[in-house]
Amino acid sequence: MCLAVPARVVALLDEDRATVNLGGVTMPVSLALVEGVAVDDYVIVHVGYALTRLDRAEAEKTLALLAEAGVTAEAGA
Repeated sequence: MCLAVPARVVALLDEDRATVNLGGVTMPVSLALVEGVAVDDYVIVHVGYALTRLDRAEAEKTLALLAEAGVTAEAGA
């Protein structure tokens, strides 16, 4: 099963890349598929690519549900 999850952008890097935070883990992702991403935006990440931006409230709701299901460490991380 593949899972695309919300992650918060913590830094913009060169060449359409950003660093995101997911449950306290930071990782670089490609922004090649999404325009207009800024620091503190939430994006849906799958296999190293941001697929779309996500509303903060919806991201936090999704993260809370994933945490409740035991998939992620905590909501809003």
